[in-house]
Amino acid sequence: MTGFAAVQDNAPPAGHSCAWGLEVRSVNSRFLDITFKIPDTLRVHEAALRQLVTSGIKRGKLEIRIFSTHASNQAIAVPSAPRLSQLATAQEQVKAWLPHARELSVADILRLGGGADTGDSSSAPAWEPLQALAMQALKKLQNAREKEGQRLVLLLQNNLGQLRTLAAQAAPLIPQAVEQQRERFLLRWNEALGTAKAAQITEAMQERALAEATAFAIRIDVAEELGRLNAHLDEVESLLTKGGELGKRLDFMVQELHREANTLGSKSTSLELTRISMDMKVLIEQMREQVQNIE
Repeated sequence: MTGFAAVQDNAPPAGHSCAWGLEVRSVNSRFLDITFKIPDTLRVHEAALRQLVTSGIKRGKLEIRIFSTHASNQAIAVPSAPRLSQLATAQEQVKAWLPHARELSVADILRLGGGADTGDSSSAPAWEPLQALAMQALKKLQNAREKEGQRLVLLLQNNLGQLRTLAAQAAPLIPQAVEQQRERFLLRWNEALGTAKAAQITEAMQERALAEATAFAIRIDVAEELGRLNAHLDEVESLLTKGGELGKRLDFMVQELHREANTLGSKSTSLELTRISMDMKVLIEQMREQVQNIE
């Protein structure tokens, strides 16, 4: 499910020159995939952050970015004299080998010398404030995902209603199709026997023809598949009403719906039943795409 949340601690901790912000982006994915874009000094908290995310989110491709910004009322952090001396020495050594290399700019010196977002351990937040920041962002993200989830539930319920309508249209066609095929089989059988000599036609042959016609009619009867399809529709509607973590359960139910609709089409002996089966599979495929986004 998609979503975005951003929070920022506008008041940097005492002794720190920068405030920290955290962004979480989420896009659709069948599984949980978390990517961190954080300063190296915060890598020590990555495992705890991952555990915090997985405790509340089960699906989605998440990107978590943590960044630092100077507070508006704070002075720019100027590198220390020893650090400036190191940078000057490094620049001289580089230019000795690469005389055409450009000299360091003020921005380069501030970045390399311990200025904004350097990853300096002295400016890195402790776990507690970082945890509070992450929890705020995840709560906002969950709220955004819940709103999208409510919209997806309405779409799925609409598909369920259309599938029920198609199932109701198919129900009276099934016995008609079975009887028509049975009569067609017997007609062709009688036409075949009509070309044979009367003495060769026995009562056993007539009974065998009737048994074959009945067996064929049973093979094309899809009333059982239609009954299971309606039962699956009831289960999906019950899951949507109950809510909670139901994405994987819905995945399975959509597979079952597709199986029954596919069987309905493969056994169909009429154009109307074939059309109904195709319409069902289109709706079920739409449901499959949406269900993969639900947690």
